[in-house]
Amino acid sequence: MNDSDGGAGSAARPKRADARRNEKTLLDAAAAVFVASGVEAPVRDIAAKAGVGTATIYRHFPTRADLIIAVYRHQVEACAEAGSALLMSSSTPYVALERWIGLFVDFLVTKHGLAAVLRSDDAGFDALHAYFLDRLVPVCTRLLDAAAAAGEIRSDIPAIALMRGVGNLCIGAENDPHYDARRLAGLLIAGLRLQPATRAE
Repeated sequence: MNDSDGGAGSAARPKRADARRNEKTLLDAAAAVFVASGVEAPVRDIAAKAGVGTATIYRHFPTRADLIIAVYRHQVEACAEAGSALLMSSSTPYVALERWIGLFVDFLVTKHGLAAVLRSDDAGFDALHAYFLDRLVPVCTRLLDAAAAAGEIRSDIPAIALMRGVGNLCIGAENDPHYDARRLAGLLIAGLRLQPATRAE
């Protein structure tokens, strides 16, 4: 990928619905590849996953940093939107929280490569981190509050503390392909559950 900015003019125009769908397909594919293989995965792997040619990836995202940042924002929005959907579709608020944390773990595994890509742009990284907190802390708070109101979990865990804890558990996945961050995060969430006797009190 190169650092061409020739698409700046077209980026200012609203995207057609089919263009938005195509971009979503690319971002979903890139996110899946990044989770499995890291942010340095070959572009051809992403293209194969998305069912397109590599030229299509380059046309949408001229540099690897462009692609990684787009995936980051795409996953933040997906996590944010998933909160309400999971509360509506899951059997209990706790199940919704558990499923949401799984999505959050996948996002964090991808996010770990972002710092290296943006190491020369601290301001850009800080802005993305602020965006991440603004979008996701309220969603996690709502899920925790719903599960606590249902008597399923303890009510004294702030969302930011839980998210930091999950984030720390995900660090090991960066250099060890056998490290199961999802399983460890699941154990952490299970530790929030109230025992039946406690719920009755």
